[in-house]
Amino acid sequence: MDPFVRRLVERLHDPSRPLSRNRHFHTFDTPEGRMALKVFRRLRSLQQDILACHKEGRRARISRQVNPEGDHRIELWMERVAGRRVSMLQPAEYELLARLPGVRDALEILDEAA
Repeated sequence: MDPFVRRLVERLHDPSRPLSRNRHFHTFDTPEGRMALKVFRRLRSLQQDILACHKEGRRARISRQVNPEGDHRIELWMERVAGRRVSMLQPAEYELLARLPGVRDALEILDEAA
């Protein structure tokens, strides 16, 4: 992941140092800015689903498989919707997801070999 994109995603998730998309519209009008918003929204959506399962007392389980290219296949089972959500994340995106508040504690993490 591009270091600039990573910093933007981290700033968007940081409640103590909010980064206003309206005030910094020129930053988000670049390819890197659009990529940061896309990653931010996807990680925020995953976080919300994981925390909702945990809050309802249901299990959210994540299975991580790493393919030869180094991409992580994240499979999220959510009992609350009787289904699963599958996301392909880059290693840096996986790290960012795990650092979001409450995510690591709410997940049952199953690491599997590629």
